[in-house]
Amino acid sequence: MPLRETDLYAPIKAFLESQGYSVKGEVSDCDVVAVRGDEEPVVVELKTAFTLQLVFQGLRRQTITDDVYVAFEAGGTGLWNRQYRDIVKLCRMLGLGLIAVRTDESAVEVHLDPAPYRPRKNKGRRGMLLQEFKRRVGDPNEGGSSKRPIVTAYRQDALRCAWFLQECGPAKAAVVRVEAGVLLAPRILQRDVYGWFQRIERGTYALTPVGRRALVTYSDVVATLNSEVERQMAGAAQ
Repeated sequence: MPLRETDLYAPIKAFLESQGYSVKGEVSDCDVVAVRGDEEPVVVELKTAFTLQLVFQGLRRQTITDDVYVAFEAGGTGLWNRQYRDIVKLCRMLGLGLIAVRTDESAVEVHLDPAPYRPRKNKGRRGMLLQEFKRRVGDPNEGGSSKRPIVTAYRQDALRCAWFLQECGPAKAAVVRVEAGVLLAPRILQRDVYGWFQRIERGTYALTPVGRRALVTYSDVVATLNSEVERQMAGAAQ
């Protein structure tokens, strides 16, 4: 017989009553309501599996009380078992409590209590984000696109180096650094993250066929970079 939401009610009711609550089902559209003295009422919404609909139900009940839990059957190999951490994080962010029920064992496990979500800010990541934003020239990526690798500030610098080597031929890293205006050129050429550069002798690099293809793939980015260089040169001349 397929599992029903009502199959979760008995173990949830028994669990809450063991905590000193008076429990009733289906009160004003709430699946489970528990009251203990003058405390904030507890509302529990039930589903046979963790679903988006269950989350929506929980959010609607937050207009009634702060103590809202979503409860579901945790057996089998469903979403709960595959994405446990993500589900807990989602409920924490939404201020929802989380209860897993195993009806075959009449077991109830509270994984999360309702609480206001106050994420701790990562200042290091924030700094890296702003640094990348400031260093990146123009807006080379279309949000949500996956057609080609993301154009980072580092990739833009590598493209500057590649374009210079294509136009001028093999050159020393120090020359690329000055002429292409890329402060990290020696490091970029030496590390060769993308396979675009080849060292032909100590300190001297040439462009590889992979690098030439990259200049075609990212021709729009290269055009933007060149336009920015020309704009800066014109500004300096005034």
